[in-house]
Amino acid sequence: MSGGEATRERIASLIEENDVVLFMKGTRWAPQCGFSATVVQILDSLVADYATFDVLSDTVIREGIKRYSSWPTIPQLYVKGEFIGGCDIVQDLYASGDLHEKLGLGPPPGRPARGKDS
Repeated sequence: MSGGEATRERIASLIEENDVVLFMKGTRWAPQCGFSATVVQILDSLVADYATFDVLSDTVIREGIKRYSSWPTIPQLYVKGEFIGGCDIVQDLYASGDLHEKLGLGPPPGRPARGKDS
């Protein structure tokens, strides 16, 4: 197995083992960039438990996650195996209430549930 394959398998394992995982700069309790801090703040307001991976602690994963997702920036959020996106996308999904639903929380307070036709 090549180094690239091993890295890909390691990333896939992290994503499969956690319903919600955030690849970020720093840790949940000490984000090292504003974008990572913003996503942590959003997730903290919605869910009590989620996994994080500090890409600053592992350059192989930092570069590998960009190839894995075909997304050039960090942070990167995955929910139930699905790549959600980076900070701007997470902010947009949070504002629209779609992130609540992706996390299995239903619509946010004050927003009606979507019907099958909406």
